[in-house]
Amino acid sequence: MNAESDERQGGVAPATADVATGDNVQDKGPGFGSRAPRFIQRSRTLHVSWQVGVFIVGLAVVVAGIIMLPLPGPGWLVIFGGMAIWATEFVWAQLVLRWTKRKVTEAAQRALDPKVRKRNLILTTIAVIICAAAITVYVWKFGVVMPWKIKE
Repeated sequence: MNAESDERQGGVAPATADVATGDNVQDKGPGFGSRAPRFIQRSRTLHVSWQVGVFIVGLAVVVAGIIMLPLPGPGWLVIFGGMAIWATEFVWAQLVLRWTKRKVTEAAQRALDPKVRKRNLILTTIAVIICAAAITVYVWKFGVVMPWKIKE
């Protein structure tokens, strides 16, 4: 059962602890729960049908993103888009997106640390030098010829 059904029955949902973050879910304020229009939330049958539709559309988008991971396309972006679709209706998806946003923000803050930034610049410089040396050796040995046209 979700919080919306408790609202329709006129009761107040008890405060529950979020297992992932340890936070009180009800203290999060607006943003958790269904974002379906009120006329859909009033009817249990219509609301469940709405949730099934949102789940199917979100699942299709997530599956398309998973397919795009090994193939050309923005796989992770599409997967997070599917999660955002699910988050319009399901609290668990909202919690996953909130956790993901927090972890991405923490990673961005760590990447901006001067020591880490200096290390990343040094590693990038070394990688560019190695790639340039490999290209130079290739051009010196084979000339400007694509690998599939090399005749030995």
